[in-house]
Amino acid sequence: MTSAPIRIAIAGHGNLGRGVEAALTRNADMQLVGIYTRRPPAQLQSLIAGTPVHGMDALAGHAGQIDVLILCGGSKEDLPQQGPALAALFNTVDSFDTHARIPEYFAAVDAPARANRRTALISAGWDPGMFSIHRVMGEALLPEGATYTFWGKGLSQGHSDAVRRVPGVAGGVQYTVPVPAAVEQVRSGTRPSLSTRQKHTRECFVVLQEGADADAVRQAIVTMPHYFDEYDTTVTFISADELRRDHGAMPHGGFVIRSGTTSVGNTQIVEYGLKLGSNPEFTASVLVAYARAVHRLHQRGEYGARTVFDVAPGLLSPKSAEQLRAELL
Repeated sequence: MTSAPIRIAIAGHGNLGRGVEAALTRNADMQLVGIYTRRPPAQLQSLIAGTPVHGMDALAGHAGQIDVLILCGGSKEDLPQQGPALAALFNTVDSFDTHARIPEYFAAVDAPARANRRTALISAGWDPGMFSIHRVMGEALLPEGATYTFWGKGLSQGHSDAVRRVPGVAGGVQYTVPVPAAVEQVRSGTRPSLSTRQKHTRECFVVLQEGADADAVRQAIVTMPHYFDEYDTTVTFISADELRRDHGAMPHGGFVIRSGTTSVGNTQIVEYGLKLGSNPEFTASVLVAYARAVHRLHQRGEYGARTVFDVAPGLLSPKSAEQLRAELL
């Protein structure tokens, strides 16, 4: 007997929301039952024919029709408000990625989810998310050692969103770039002590609004807490045409390296890497897999906020435990 598909809805329809749509077409045990947007719904057409599109204000009235709501808003301004509010009504998954604020965001989501018997998975994606898991694994397997995370070169959705919200910015993107010398030092096993600034640089390409003060915009970007203030950041002003022509793709990637020793003279290096042709589509694929896990956790009566550290890998797969043991163990 085939079980009913998991009913998935999307809140927010930017690059990440469209990535979730694409991912759902590759997961046969899921069904997209609605898209919720702040734009006029008539302006939006789903990749999946027949999908209803609603305004965000319709969400509260549809709580009984959705198994898991995937939140696709930005971490700077959208999710801090949407995450706690929607976790009171739905099982949710999001990709909140402001690392320094994850503990407070977790607490803000956990209370309403727990009070309303909902399950909410926060900060899923590839970092935080997949990279987080491999940082934990590296430390657990090699207790004596050091962990290094490098991102890029690639376009960061969260940081690009933060750039676009700066007053005077009409459009823009941000790239994170590893410092090659730092990467080579780590891979050599020498375990260098590296500051945030020594590991990466940040490159911003910005279209100014008409009449905007370029120096004020540059200063607002390079001093932004949690995003740019700890990095050597360059801001290059370009035209809207250049932005469309040269910065339309969204590649990204990076690697987590754990360098440790298991006995005198035996150095062990564990490296996990990603090369992503589309940052939002891969992030969306992670969100969809964790939506499956959230649905299963909720069915077990496990309520409140969760992170990727709390979810067994088998819960992400559409395969049964028996299949996983036979095919992948």
